[in-house]
Amino acid sequence: MATHVLDVSMTTFESEVLQASMQGPVLVDFWAEWCAPCKSLTPVLEKLAAEFNGAFTLAKVNTESEPEIAQAFQIRSIPTVYLIRNGQPVDGFQGALPEGQLREFLARNGVDPIAAGDDEPAAPAPPADPHEEVVRLRKLVESETDKPAHRLDLALALLKTGAAQEAETLLDALPANLATDDRAVQARARLGFAALLKDAPPPATLEQAVAANPADLHARHLLGAHKLVSGDAEGALEQFMEILRRDRQFEDGLPRKSLIDAFRVIEDDDLVGKYRRQMSALLLS
Repeated sequence: MATHVLDVSMTTFESEVLQASMQGPVLVDFWAEWCAPCKSLTPVLEKLAAEFNGAFTLAKVNTESEPEIAQAFQIRSIPTVYLIRNGQPVDGFQGALPEGQLREFLARNGVDPIAAGDDEPAAPAPPADPHEEVVRLRKLVESETDKPAHRLDLALALLKTGAAQEAETLLDALPANLATDDRAVQARARLGFAALLKDAPPPATLEQAVAANPADLHARHLLGAHKLVSGDAEGALEQFMEILRRDRQFEDGLPRKSLIDAFRVIEDDDLVGKYRRQMSALLLS
């Protein structure tokens, strides 16, 4: 089988799909031997996987031999294909699409072919000190008033210094095209956690409440928000994960939403990857 195409089972799904998707997109193809449309779709997917040279991995799931995975993804008909990134489905389709539409699907999701011999991307520069960034960006906003992207950069730097109110004012004034930028979404998520704490009890009170009653999920949620805002990212994620373990449907799916919002805010990729995998494994169990 081609290097970028593999058959996965319940035993290998965690490592070969969920964990692998932290490093790059994984296309999961749900199929079966008796499915005629599958026999026309799968070869085209395999061809594209080879052509794209590692831009995505094709993971094939036989729904007859792996019904648990199919059930976890609520597969109702085959072929069904999901694109997984960072441990989560981000897009998908049903039926045997022609090659042209498959290419459009990949392009729409930012999956482009990798040319043989492409250089490895350069390591990112270490993050700048946020206080220094605020000073630098204030000057840039004043000198280049026609570039609203500088105001978004300034809002993000301000959030890292705790200046939430000024950051929110800047975000509210952004033009529509920047208001939906990934970084603006991240900033809104951070502001959301800060807003939760406006009338919340102090962390010590919440710690006591959770110790006295581990099933007090409301207290756990506020405690997680406190930890996130104060910089204890792992402590926050552990509180949100515990809520998910105890009641996935608490307050209409709040545990999963809180985790996803926290993933947007936290900049430690290894830590986010660790808890994304835990969340995915729990939701698939």
